[in-house]
Amino acid sequence: MKNNSNKKSLIKKIRSEYIVKQILEHLNRIRLMAISQYNKKYQKMFDIQKEEYKKESYRIEIEIIPVVDGKGKFINIRKGNEAHFKIYFNYNRQEVNKTKILKKDKVGKIKVVIDYKNNAFYGLFSECKCIKKIKFLKFNRPDIVNMNLMFYGCSELEELDLSKFRTDKVIKMFKMFSYCTSLKKLDLSKFKTIKVKEMNNMFAGCSALEEINLTSFNTFNVEDMGSMFSSCSSLKKLDLSNFNTKSVKNMSNMFYQCSSLKELNVSNFNTENVINMSMMFGKCSSLKELNLSSFNTINVEDMRSMFYGASSLINLDLSNFNTDNVKSMYYIFEGCSSLVKLNISNFNINSEKINIQSMFSGCDSLKEIITSETFKKQFSDFFPFNFK
Repeated sequence: MKNNSNKKSLIKKIRSEYIVKQILEHLNRIRLMAISQYNKKYQKMFDIQKEEYKKESYRIEIEIIPVVDGKGKFINIRKGNEAHFKIYFNYNRQEVNKTKILKKDKVGKIKVVIDYKNNAFYGLFSECKCIKKIKFLKFNRPDIVNMNLMFYGCSELEELDLSKFRTDKVIKMFKMFSYCTSLKKLDLSKFKTIKVKEMNNMFAGCSALEEINLTSFNTFNVEDMGSMFSSCSSLKKLDLSNFNTKSVKNMSNMFYQCSSLKELNVSNFNTENVINMSMMFGKCSSLKELNLSSFNTINVEDMRSMFYGASSLINLDLSNFNTDNVKSMYYIFEGCSSLVKLNISNFNINSEKINIQSMFSGCDSLKEIITSETFKKQFSDFFPFNFK
C-alpha cells in the first residue's frame, strides 16, 4: 500500500510541475511579446523563441516502410528544400544524409521529419518505386498549397494512410496519385478540397484501385477534371453524389477505360461550363446504361469519341443534348457494338465540319435512331438504320 501511495504522490508532483512549467513558458512568451513591441533589443529574442515554438508545433512526421530488398529513391527533396528535411533509418536517432536506399543499407523503416518552412509538396514522393507503405504520423500544417504529383509513379505502394492529412489550403492536386499501380484502396474521407482548382489526372493509371472514398470532397472550385479516373480499370464502384461540377470546364477522358464500372451515377453533374467532353466515357466497356438527362452541353465544343468503346451500352438517350457549338464529333459512338436504340433528336450537326460516317463506326447492333427531320434529310442515305 505504501508503494502505491508513493507512486501516486510522485505522479501528482510530476503533473503539477509540468503544468506549472507550461504556464510559465506561456507567460514568458506573452511578456516577451509585450516588451518587444516597445524595445527593439528584445524583438530578435522573441522572434527566435517564436521560431522554435513554431518549428516544433508545425512539423510533419512521416513513416515509410520500403519494399523488401527494395533499392532506389524514397523521397524527392527538391532543390532549395534540403534544409527542411530530417531522415532517420530503423529507429536510429542519428540523422541520415541520403535520399536513396541501397540493399546493403538493410533499411526496414524510415522516418522523415519536415519542418514548417516547406509549404509545397510538389512531387514529394514522385516515382519512388521502393516504397511499400506510407503513414503520416503527424500533420499539423494547414498551409500546404501544392500537392501536384505528390505520390506520382509510386508503383510499389500498397498502403497509404492519410487519416491525419491536412489539405485545407491546397489548390493543386494534378496527378497526385497517378500510376500508383499497386494501390487497391484509398480512403480520402478526411480531405478538405474547397480551395482545389486542379484535379486532372488525379487518379489516372491507378489500375489496381478497387475502392476509393471521396465522400468529403467539395469540388465547388475545381475547373479541370480531365482524365481524373482515367485507366482505373479495376474500379468497381464510384460514389460522386456530393460532387459539385459547376466550375468544371474540362471533363475529357474523365472516366476513360474504367472498364470494371457497371454503374455510374452522374445525375447530379452540372455541366453548363464544360467545353471538352472528348473520350469522357471512352472504353467504359461494362456500363450497360447511362443517365445523362441532367447534362447541359450548350458550351461543349469537343465530343470526339465521347462513348468510344462503350461496348455494353444498349440504349442511349441524348435528347437533351444541345450541340450547336460542337466542332468535333469524330467517332463519338464508335465501338458501341451493343447499342440498339439511340436518341439524338436535338442534335444539330454541321455536315461541313463533322464527318458523320465516322460517328457510328462499329455500331453493328444499332437498329433505331430517333433524330430530327433535318438529320434525316441530310444523312438517311448514308445509313441502313431505321430513322424515327
